[in-house]
Amino acid sequence: MRNLTKFTIKTPANEVFEAFVDPSKIGNFWFSSSSERWEQGKIITVKYKEYNAQLEIAVLEIQTNKKIVFQWGANGEGHVVTITLKEVEPSNTIIEIVEEGFHENDADFVNQLLDNKEGWVFMLSCLKGYLEYGVTGLRGGLVKE
Repeated sequence: MRNLTKFTIKTPANEVFEAFVDPSKIGNFWFSSSSERWEQGKIITVKYKEYNAQLEIAVLEIQTNKKIVFQWGANGEGHVVTITLKEVEPSNTIIEIVEEGFHENDADFVNQLLDNKEGWVFMLSCLKGYLEYGVTGLRGGLVKE
């Protein structure tokens, strides 16, 4: 089972792509830090300082300015996330995020999907604020209890 989230960002695809893969930029909208540039085959350590959390992701595929595929965790057992960028005009990119690996027979299935969707919509809202308006203070605003 997969969960799909789409957004339009009024920014060229190469700038959207760099916001994800460049560790000096990702902290402006998503994780507070990333251990290194995202490249195919790398294991990246990402941190959320607000939540005192750290995790690893395995970068499975990179197509410059078009696609990023990663798996949560470095053990090969986490969900797979595909981020696709489609530049529809020179300054207008559709970003699509698909997360796969949900199981319909999990007792908490619906809550997992809703929580996942909430997270992606929040992250993409922060990305839009950062790239379109230069706003960098939104990232730590989601409260999870």
